[in-house]
Amino acid sequence: MTTEQSSCQIDIRVRYAEVDQMGSLHHSRFWVYFEMGRTELLRQCGVAYRDLEAAGVFFVVAKCSARFLAPARYDDLLRLTTRVTRMGAARIDHAYELVRQGDGIVVATAETTLACVGRDGRIIPIPDFVRGG
Repeated sequence: MTTEQSSCQIDIRVRYAEVDQMGSLHHSRFWVYFEMGRTELLRQCGVAYRDLEAAGVFFVVAKCSARFLAPARYDDLLRLTTRVTRMGAARIDHAYELVRQGDGIVVATAETTLACVGRDGRIIPIPDFVRGG
């Protein structure tokens, strides 16, 4: 997985259970969507997160930030683009853009830094099979 080729898009429809009393997608659900994007990006690169866990490799969120720019509402169809922006020895940085289809409005942008850890929670190098090498 190199930064030059690592991006993926998925479509997500906002479900009724995900909106708050104001009818907007609750802020906590964005993080679920971003995780979906990361998981699909890994899968696109030939790696299933289940296989990582079986090998004793885990990616934990070390840092995250988001900007919520416009509301998403029940039944909106959103397109999430997830990109790797940096990969270090034991970290991966992602950027996200969530766009409402139909009008093209950017609903949110975000960034995360993931740390690669072993079963004991200690930092380990990202395995070569994740890097694509």
